[in-house]
Amino acid sequence: MSVFAAMLLGLSMGAVFGMALEKGRVCEGGVILCQMQMSRHTMLKMFLSAVITGLIVLSVMVGFGFAKLSPKATLFAADVVGGAILGVGIVIAGACPGTVLAQIGTGYKDAIFTFIGGLFGALLFTYLEPNLLKPVLTSGAYGKLTLDQVMGLPFPAVALSFAAILIGFLVWLEKVSPWQGEIGPKADGLVETPSAPAGEPAKA
Repeated sequence: MSVFAAMLLGLSMGAVFGMALEKGRVCEGGVILCQMQMSRHTMLKMFLSAVITGLIVLSVMVGFGFAKLSPKATLFAADVVGGAILGVGIVIAGACPGTVLAQIGTGYKDAIFTFIGGLFGALLFTYLEPNLLKPVLTSGAYGKLTLDQVMGLPFPAVALSFAAILIGFLVWLEKVSPWQGEIGPKADGLVETPSAPAGEPAKA
C-alpha cells in the first residue's frame, strides 16, 4: 500500500470513527464525565463494543494468516503514569484525544483550547522524553508480553474467549442500565405523534 493510499484509508477510518462518536454521543463532555463517575455507562458500552469487534476480527485474520500481531513492549511505569495523567486530563477537560476533534466538529467552542493544549503537551513530551522521562517510563519493562503467550494458548482462542466474556458483560450492563435511560428515550431521533383527544380524529 502506498503512503497516499494509507493516508486516505486513515482519513476514511477517522471520519467513520468521528461520526460514530457523535451519533453515540460519546464525544459529549457530560457523557465522558458521567462515565468517569461511573454513574452512566454509554461510553463504556461503545468502547466495549469496539473491543469485542476488534477481538473477533483480529482472531479471524490471525487465525487464517491474513495478519500478524506486533504488540508493543509492556512498560508498567509508562502505562500507569501515562494512564493516570490521561485520566486526570479527561476529567478536567471533559474530552480525550479521540473525542476532542469530534467536539470541534460538533461546535464545542472550548474544544479548540483542549486541542491546542494537547499539541503543546505532545511537543513538550517530545523534548523531555529522550533524556528526562525515558529512564522513568521504561522502568518495569517486560518485553512484548501478551496474554496468549502467558497462557500458552493460540491467540484466536484467547481473543474469542474474552470476546464472549465481554459480550456477556455488555448484555448484563445494558439490562441493568438501558441506554434509553442514560441519554433519553428520544435520543434515536424519533418524535412521538401526540395522541388526539377523545372524540377527535388524529392529525396526519
